Amino acid sequence: MTYSIVARDPGTGELGVAAQSHWFAAGTLCWAEAGVGAVATQAWALMSYGPLGLERLRAGVNPADALSGLVAADEGAEHRQVAIVDRSGAVAVHTGGRCIPEAGHRAGEGVSCQANMVARPTVWDAMHEAYLRAGGDLVDRLLAALEAAEREGGDLRGRQAARILVVRGERSDGPWTDVLVDLRVDDHPAPLVELRRLLELKRVYDRLEAAEELELAGRGDAALRERLAALDAAPENPEVAFWTAISLAAAGRLDEARGAIRVAFRAGEGWRELLRRMVREGHLELAAEAVDALLRTPD
Repeated sequence: MTYSIVARDPGTGELGVAAQSHWFAAGTLCWAEAGVGAVATQAWALMSYGPLGLERLRAGVNPADALSGLVAADEGAEHRQVAIVDRSGAVAVHTGGRCIPEAGHRAGEGVSCQANMVARPTVWDAMHEAYLRAGGDLVDRLLAALEAAEREGGDLRGRQAARILVVRGERSDGPWTDVLVDLRVDDHPAPLVELRRLLELKRVYDRLEAAEELELAGRGDAALRERLAALDAAPENPEVAFWTAISLAAAGRLDEARGAIRVAFRAGEGWRELLRRMVREGHLELAAEAVDALLRTPD
């Protein structure tokens, strides 16, 4: 019912899992934990393989033993397809003999690609090769693998939902920062196209968050550079345009600020009202003339 990939980036240690299926909210089959591993469970999926697999990895069991133990205890194992990668890059994969054709997998160093109920028996090899050829971050390579599966015909039934989940290779002191990417498309006619759009948008918002951190560190010039880069990548995004305009105005670049904030004002009157409220509540350190000029910017 699905094709998926689990992988570890040998350079960063990041762990990831990604999948696409013709099933609503199919991203629930993806499991990953920083410093532990990643699991994909599919076909006639038994979701407990995800948390139980991670539990065994956390206890120090290697993927092969973890998966073989779970398969041995599962009366429906012949209908399951499961893959596991751990923090060292060791992988294990199981494709049950009763999985609907075409079904199979290809495992390599630090990666496993698997599929069932797909159009052609070339899907998992195409995924594996695309992953190895692709550049960029782990998330880029995972998405490249999914796109390769789709080019080979993908799921027999079509497409509906997809997910990419990437976590740190080591657990940090701030667990809320350990999930690096978690993008889901639960119901869409072209989920991988939408997933790529979301990934590009995430990177824009990552720049906005980086700008906030730089600003708090007193590095206003660097913060402005990040916001300008975000605006260059998403020139019609009102959120990006608004905050970039504020930074430009603070830097004395008022004409550019008015050009940027016009994008936000065109999106809705709420952005103009937000500016008024931020000034009223003392959240902006802008000269009154600059604020007035921004507010007088036509839509």
